[in-house]
Amino acid sequence: MPKTLVCEDGSDTIFIRWWWSDVAIPINWAADFIAPMKRSIRPLFSILFLIVFAITLSCRILIRRGGRFSSIELQTNVIVQPPVPVFNSTLLKYAAIDIGEAQAKQEIEQLLEGNFASQGRYRTFATWRRFNHHDIRASSSRGVPVTLRSPQFYRYWLDFRKVLHDWARAKRYQPDIMNELIGLVKNPVDEHSGLVGSNRKYSSCAVVGNSGILLQKDYGELIDGHEIVIRLNNARTERFQQHVGSKTNISFVNSNILHLCARRQGCFCHPYGVNVPMVMYVCQPVHFLDYTICNLSHRAPLIVTDPRFDMLCARIVKYYSLKRFVEETEKSLDEWSSAHDGSMFHYSSGFQAVMLAVGICDKVSVFGFGKSTLAKHHYHTNQKGELKLHDYEAEYDFYHDLMKSSQVMPFISDFKFPPVVIYQ
Repeated sequence: MPKTLVCEDGSDTIFIRWWWSDVAIPINWAADFIAPMKRSIRPLFSILFLIVFAITLSCRILIRRGGRFSSIELQTNVIVQPPVPVFNSTLLKYAAIDIGEAQAKQEIEQLLEGNFASQGRYRTFATWRRFNHHDIRASSSRGVPVTLRSPQFYRYWLDFRKVLHDWARAKRYQPDIMNELIGLVKNPVDEHSGLVGSNRKYSSCAVVGNSGILLQKDYGELIDGHEIVIRLNNARTERFQQHVGSKTNISFVNSNILHLCARRQGCFCHPYGVNVPMVMYVCQPVHFLDYTICNLSHRAPLIVTDPRFDMLCARIVKYYSLKRFVEETEKSLDEWSSAHDGSMFHYSSGFQAVMLAVGICDKVSVFGFGKSTLAKHHYHTNQKGELKLHDYEAEYDFYHDLMKSSQVMPFISDFKFPPVVIYQ
């Protein structure tokens, strides 16, 4: 029952204890309702007052029965965690299968034996003939024995063999490799710039793709405002600075690009300046010969991505490609290989550059990824079509999930993703 209390100012009050709070009602205010109720002058207000009184009494009974019920408080600052994605176990199993693994191992074994002629379309590399007195095209099926090559080439081959052997041995799946990218890539880049290597990530990174959609926007100043700017496959910036900026801190390429550089005198491959570090992933094991030779002439570091990182990227892209294939075609997963040339299927340079930025940057901005019917394939070339060995649409699906700040991705463990913004 409500009880009468005396306030500090001497006025009487009726103290009503509600289940969510205590309310003190002055006597002179309550009398306006109690007296009319007794005199039956204001029946409506009397009924309302009785209802309030009944609710109060009921709540007090519930409190007594419920024990600690009165201590429950509503939380207004509850953080709702997004649902953890559930990955399809079948897709994970298929994505983990490297269809071209057996062929790649065979090529590596042949190269380690000195059998370069078996590499088919790669045997006419100008890089090889430059240091070899014999024409490889005129050799036997087993290739020219290494002992018959020039002494200079023989020294290069020994270095090439060591690099290839170490790379092949390290090639395995490691789900937490993302946490090692600072030591593998960032620290060597910083040391070249005269900075002491640390575990601190770059504050912001811009990954600049080569899509023609860049010509529709003036992102140049925005791109150059990032601490680190990563560009792809030696795409030139001259005459396009308004759209793509002019600053470059890391040149990310694939080994096909490096091979083109190796054809030039001195392995010239510096569209952004000779002091800009290059990071590359190896498309074909035989390209390590280009790396071995060109690495000697580069002032800035020429860093090959860790094969564990390569395998992680390959699995992620294949997972998204398989997922998209099943959803769009409703066909069996066994038919995916024929649709995407399974043995040659590969992630794009842009995909791995984004993954690298995610590993070494606190904030990642992505520019020039995507396509439009009104834009060229590349902003700096006249190329019209896409390479069939890439599944760009699957990679766009991954970027979409990445932009949603998903903290869980297939095949990645114990890694905190930074915020990612994609500019279209």
